[in-house]
Amino acid sequence: MTGNTRIYVLDTNVLLHDPTALFRFEEHDIYIPMTVLEELDEKKKGGSEVSRNGRQVSRFINELIQHAGERPLSEGLPLINPQGLKLARSAAVGRLYFQQRTTQTHGKADNQILAAVSQLREAEPDKTIILVSKDINLRIKASIFGIAAEDYENDRALDDFALLYNGAAELPEDFWDRHPEVRSWSERGHTYYQLKRLPDEQWHPQQCLYLPSDHDLELRVLSLSDQQATLVLLDDHSHANHSIWGIAARNREQNFALNVLMDPEVDFVTLLGTAGTGKTLLALAAGLAQVMDQQRYREIIMTRATVSVGEDIGFLPGTEEEKMTPWMGALTDNLEVLTSTQEGGAWGRQATNDLLASRIKIRSLNFMRGRTFLSRYLIIDEAQNLTSKQMKTLITRAGPGTKIVCLGNVEQIDTPYLTETTSGLTYAVDRFKDWAHSAHITLRRGERSRLADFASEVL
Repeated sequence: MTGNTRIYVLDTNVLLHDPTALFRFEEHDIYIPMTVLEELDEKKKGGSEVSRNGRQVSRFINELIQHAGERPLSEGLPLINPQGLKLARSAAVGRLYFQQRTTQTHGKADNQILAAVSQLREAEPDKTIILVSKDINLRIKASIFGIAAEDYENDRALDDFALLYNGAAELPEDFWDRHPEVRSWSERGHTYYQLKRLPDEQWHPQQCLYLPSDHDLELRVLSLSDQQATLVLLDDHSHANHSIWGIAARNREQNFALNVLMDPEVDFVTLLGTAGTGKTLLALAAGLAQVMDQQRYREIIMTRATVSVGEDIGFLPGTEEEKMTPWMGALTDNLEVLTSTQEGGAWGRQATNDLLASRIKIRSLNFMRGRTFLSRYLIIDEAQNLTSKQMKTLITRAGPGTKIVCLGNVEQIDTPYLTETTSGLTYAVDRFKDWAHSAHITLRRGERSRLADFASEVL
């Protein structure tokens, strides 16, 4: 094996999580045990994301073998980028090696992988050998046997979740004094400000700014250049006469959220927050106002990942929408709140429910691939359970006139091998923060009830 490079032994779950992991270790070598190839073969059947990733890994390996020509596999396959795959990496590439001699270990695949690593250490005593796995228990086992083990971290959106962009910033008390030359004007019922940017003002497009005072000032960044910034005064949705579909903002972050949700220039919105902060309610209220009243969108489409039953929802009876209904309790609960504000008694509320049901569609993530949504208001609930690849698949479904709203709480990730820093929701927030037509708000304050608020603090 080559030079003074390290040898990384990849577990199956790393390749199923990110098929491009083969090409993410720069000049270092990759070693794949035979057990991993067997597990990839078992996972390749089906239409799930895991199955597609398994097939993609096999295609990558086959391309590398074909590129190597008649060179023996024992010499290793140069890990060059496959056609059509754009990866930011250095010029140096490592080699891919396979386990040539299987061990006699029986039982769990984890134990066979550990045996393969031990065998490799004996064959290459001068090399640094590291097992890469997203399985915590396998890494613990490896540590017990004295084998260096690491998590796969190349898919992290950022190193520390605490550094994630929260979408809002507090302005200093002397904000106006620091900007003596401000141009302001009113247009179409909104007040705008244009000012010179200072070096310490590291703002992002659509970021919300607030100045706590006797009269809270709330602004949003509309456009930025190196020297100037254009801000707009936010609408105050905390009063009943400015409510959205009967819903008024109960705190500052909710008011920020309603402003970006109602802005047609913002095509992509992410709302992060713990249970009870109002993510789904705000998204639905803004969607209904724009679908039913303003007729800006044709309908609302709501979807979420059905994590607890795995990838397949086929065992549930009925149509796609009927299969998804048990997973849409949040939609049902929030619709009850939104229709309770309507007048006309029980008959009026039932008529409203029937009307809303005709304009709200429930869809499964499994059937999103290949679709294009035109002039739709798409709500992706529980988005923290999506991988970055699944998030890309969904967002690229947007056609002209479509708005996508992603909701989630990264503290409640249910998908195996996903963490706060690798969740597709975290990935989307970080990658979209500098785009002029996207906005993000982190909701911090629960608004369900005093009982729920107290329970979240003490339990």
